Amino acid sequence: MAEIGTDIQKAVDELNRGNVVAVPTETVYGLAGNAFDVTAVAKIFEVKRRPSFDPLIVHIASYDCLDSVVRRIPEPARILAQALWPGPLTLVLPKADEIPELVTSGLSTVAVRVPDHPLTAKLLATLSFPLACPSANPFGYISPTSAQHVADQLGEAINYILDGGSCKVGIESTIVGFEDGQAVIYRPGGVPVESIEHLIGKTSMKSMSDSPLAPGMLKSHYSPSKSLILGNISELLDQYGHEQVGVLSFSRYFEQLDHGYQIQLSPTGNLTEAAQNLFASLRKLDSMNIRYIFAETVPEQGLGIAINNRLKRAAGGNAQINVRKECS
Repeated sequence: MAEIGTDIQKAVDELNRGNVVAVPTETVYGLAGNAFDVTAVAKIFEVKRRPSFDPLIVHIASYDCLDSVVRRIPEPARILAQALWPGPLTLVLPKADEIPELVTSGLSTVAVRVPDHPLTAKLLATLSFPLACPSANPFGYISPTSAQHVADQLGEAINYILDGGSCKVGIESTIVGFEDGQAVIYRPGGVPVESIEHLIGKTSMKSMSDSPLAPGMLKSHYSPSKSLILGNISELLDQYGHEQVGVLSFSRYFEQLDHGYQIQLSPTGNLTEAAQNLFASLRKLDSMNIRYIFAETVPEQGLGIAINNRLKRAAGGNAQINVRKECS
C-alpha cells in the first residue's frame, strides 16, 4: 500500500528512479512521472489503465520553463499564461522534440500548465524535468480531490502519495488550444471562460469526442460505478421512486428523501463551493448502498459550465436535461 506523507524529497527520489507518484494540485490529485522518460510515462498509462489515444498534461514549474516543452508560444497563449499561471489553465501548444509522442498520443501539440499548489510547486522546482500528470484515478472514474481518494483507488499500484490536503478548486483545469489563430476551449474547467475571453477576446467551444485533440475531451468520463441520471430530480423521484436512490443537488433539499441519501453541492448556491465539492460528493454517493444517483445541472455560468460538463459526461447517455441558465 502506498505511503501517504508530505516528504518532498521522497517524491523526488521516486521520480528520479523512474517511478510514478501522486501529487496534489489546486484542481485534483495527479499521477506524476518524468515527462521526458517514455518508460515513466508508460507506467502512468499502465497504473491508470488509460488508453494510449488519450493525451496527458505536462506540468512545469513556471512560465520560464515553457520553452523546454513547446516550440512556439502564440501571443494569446503568452497573455493567458502570464495572467493566469500558476493556476487551473492548460494551454495546448506545438510540442518540443523532447516530449515523447506517448505523452501527446502522437499529436504534434502538447498540453501544459503550471499548477498552483505549494507542495507540487516546490517539487517541480527541485526536479530537472517536467511532470506528465493526469488525474490520479483509474481511467474513467471520478477524479480524486484528497490523498485518501488516491490511496483507495491506486494505493496498491504506487509507492508514494504526496499529501497536500483537499484540492481548493476541485475540478480539472480549463484547456485552451489555438486553431487558425483562434482560441478554442477544449475543456471547460477551473478558469471560467469569461475570464479567458476578458483577456484575449472571443473563444469557441470544442465538442467532446472519442478521438480527443487534448486531454479531458472524451464523451464519457468521471463516472461513478452507480448509474448517474441527470435531470429534474423531483420528476426522477416520482418516476423511479425513493428506494436505493441518492441525490446530488445544487442547493435544494428534497423532503421526500431521507437526509442521509442526499448531498447539496452548495446550500447557499455558490458555484465555487459546488465545484470544490463535486467529485468528493460523487464518491460519497457512489460508496452508498444505492442503485441510482439522481443529479441536476447548476447555472450555466462561470464555473457552472465546467460543473455541468463533468455531470453530463459522468451521466453518459443518462441525461434528461435542460441546462439551467441563471441562478435561482
